[in-house]
Amino acid sequence: MQYIHYYDSPLGKILLSAEDEKLTGLWFKDQKYFASALDKEYEERDLEIFDQTFRWLDEYFAGRQPDFMPEISLKTTEFRKKVFEALMKIPYGKTVTYKQIGDMICEKGKNISYRAIGSAIGHNPISIIIPCHRVLGSDGSLTGYAGGMDRKEKLLKLEGVRR
Repeated sequence: MQYIHYYDSPLGKILLSAEDEKLTGLWFKDQKYFASALDKEYEERDLEIFDQTFRWLDEYFAGRQPDFMPEISLKTTEFRKKVFEALMKIPYGKTVTYKQIGDMICEKGKNISYRAIGSAIGHNPISIIIPCHRVLGSDGSLTGYAGGMDRKEKLLKLEGVRR
C-alpha cells in the first residue's frame, strides 16, 4: 500500500508518497508527470519517512545542505536508476550537463542516447532530493524541468549557484 502526505514549500505544495517506510515520490502539485510513481490506490497518513522528508525539506528550503538523506525506493528501469544515481552524485550548489551525466553512466566504448537521459531526468519521481534541477544544457543554459523553469532557477539560486 502506498501512502501520501503534503508539504507546503516556499515554491508551492508538494505531494510525497511512500511505501514500506521509504520515499517513493516527491512532486510539485502542478508539475509535469505529477504523481507518476503513485499507485491508483493510496491513503493519506502520517509516517516517520514523511517526518524525515519534512525535516530534510525544511533544512533545504532554509538554504542549508541537509546532512542526512531520507531512505528512497525507486520502481523504475535499470537505465533510469543509473541516471538517478548519477544525479545523486551532483554536489549541492554545483551543476552538470546532460553530457556529463551520460559520461557518468556510459560504459566505456558504448554510445548513449542523450534523449533517453533527458527523458529519464524529466521523469524523476523524487524531485529536489534526486537533484535533477542541477542539470543544465551543454552551453550552461537552463533547460527543461518538470517542476517549471521558474522553480528550477529558484532552487539553483537557493543553493548559491551563480549563473
